[in-house]
Amino acid sequence: MAQALALGRRGMGQTWPNPAVGCILVAGGRVVGRGWTQPGGRPHAEVVALKAAGPLARGATAYVTLEPCAHHGATPPCCDALIAAGVARVVAPLTDSDPRVSGQGFDRMRAAGIEVITGIMASEAMHDHAGFFLKVEQSRPWLTLKLAMTMDGRIATATGESQWITGPQARRAVHGLRATHDAVLVGGGTARADNPRLTVRGFDVARQPVRIVASRHLDLPLLSDLARTAKDVPVWLSHGPDAQSDLVKTWEQLGATMLPTRLAGGRLDAQDLLATLGQRGLTRVFCEGGGQLAASLLAQDLVDELHVFTAGMALGAEGHPGIGALGVDRLAEAPRFELVDVRTQGGDLQHVWRKAAAT
Repeated sequence: MAQALALGRRGMGQTWPNPAVGCILVAGGRVVGRGWTQPGGRPHAEVVALKAAGPLARGATAYVTLEPCAHHGATPPCCDALIAAGVARVVAPLTDSDPRVSGQGFDRMRAAGIEVITGIMASEAMHDHAGFFLKVEQSRPWLTLKLAMTMDGRIATATGESQWITGPQARRAVHGLRATHDAVLVGGGTARADNPRLTVRGFDVARQPVRIVASRHLDLPLLSDLARTAKDVPVWLSHGPDAQSDLVKTWEQLGATMLPTRLAGGRLDAQDLLATLGQRGLTRVFCEGGGQLAASLLAQDLVDELHVFTAGMALGAEGHPGIGALGVDRLAEAPRFELVDVRTQGGDLQHVWRKAAAT
């Protein structure tokens, strides 16, 4: 099962709106087929593994990281494919919470005489599929927040200079994180200040993440890299109801997809934005700031995992803070996370935090 989970992770960031599933077929003590969900969400992992195994699948054990689907979509149900192949046993950690499946895949295989075993490495699988479950159950994707800061929590100097606070190894790690998410999200201030491309570079990916900018007034540079490449790599723009209609039309002509978002407290409502992203099929979103957007997400308890890259420099109180005002008066009101990993990235430190409910 550990190997199947590792295979499934190869599809992270590539398979939305479907989950990134891994499957390994074992017969006679050896692996006879393996597969993971392919870019765009199909073919599914089970189909890839069964094709690799061919007739050797008969009598084999299938280790699948999520309950095989039981509904007809763009492809026939995977549970039926496993039955037709003559698989003798299926080991899967979790039931699929999608109401079109939700135990039906297991029931159909049991009715066909296949032994079904569940619960193996369930916590690991739950974390891997958390974004898919959030999309199905709460209509929002998993949200990873990344902050690259100085040791005193600053992301730019007083004049706005921010490139580069962290070193090349940390920046490569960020590209690796982008590659495992369906979309990269930044605020309008970051888009204006940095002219980011928000693409994955240095890693071979079949599908670049969707690039999302949250900008209430759409006051974004029309000659930016995002504008120039909007027809090549998807750009989605979250804007308020008061954005100028001519700017909306201009961005649409450039190739961007517009996401009207309601306001809360005079700012874009982060919860409404994430609900829209979930409705559009995204399961994993990687937010790279800036400070105001990070504060909005934290204040609404929408951050599931936090990656903080800390550089060995200090900018002082006049520097721009990594997180905007949260309005916290008491420690009990502050967002809290549990530390799950610490590692060095060249001369920088990466620490990973996860909120308790998602651990």
